[in-house]
Amino acid sequence: MKDRSAHPIKAVKARAVEFSAQAFLDSAGVARKVVQYRRGEAIFTQGDVCADVLYVQSGGVKLSVLSKTGKEAVVAMFGAGDFFGEGCLAGQTHRMGSATATAPTAILRVAKEQMAHLLHKQHQMSDRFISHMLTRNIRIEEDLIDQLFNSSEKRLARTLLLLARYGKQGKPARLVPTISQETLAEMVGTTRSRVNFFLNKFRSLGFIDYDGRRPIKINSSLLSVVLHD
Repeated sequence: MKDRSAHPIKAVKARAVEFSAQAFLDSAGVARKVVQYRRGEAIFTQGDVCADVLYVQSGGVKLSVLSKTGKEAVVAMFGAGDFFGEGCLAGQTHRMGSATATAPTAILRVAKEQMAHLLHKQHQMSDRFISHMLTRNIRIEEDLIDQLFNSSEKRLARTLLLLARYGKQGKPARLVPTISQETLAEMVGTTRSRVNFFLNKFRSLGFIDYDGRRPIKINSSLLSVVLHD
């Protein structure tokens, strides 16, 4: 059956408005704090009260949801330059998922009242913030379409490209931060053994440089997996 996903490459193209969170927050001198997290440490847990908006200064964050039966699903991955936890600005009272550091991570936290005041006061910055968040939400919607219509091989390739920030404005990292095959399997919606199989296949085809220990280096040829029908 022919792949029904529309233009999967759109998910890895640069569409975000260039955005300096530091300048955004410094523009009004908003009180804030930076918290350091170790790899695997919880930033917030599903059910916690929503009290602030968070910004990743460095490192990485996994956002996951736990079902009543105890099954966990990874719904998003964030890296340096990403905001998350913004649901509190729209009236969300409790966290709908859990955020966990995937590496040593620095998180800048801004109280929701202060962030709301800044967005109301600084209209130009507010427009840029909204564009930034809408772009991220579009990416998450495309993740859902990817899960529905694409093969696990194509989903893994797209996930690796996104984690390496391929096509993002500025020089792409081209390196996937250290991440376990178990986490990749949760993100892709498949088993760890399938992830291992496809990683080895991508390596043998020259799409990635991978030895199981260091960060995965992404080669541009991996795009061929995403574009192939």
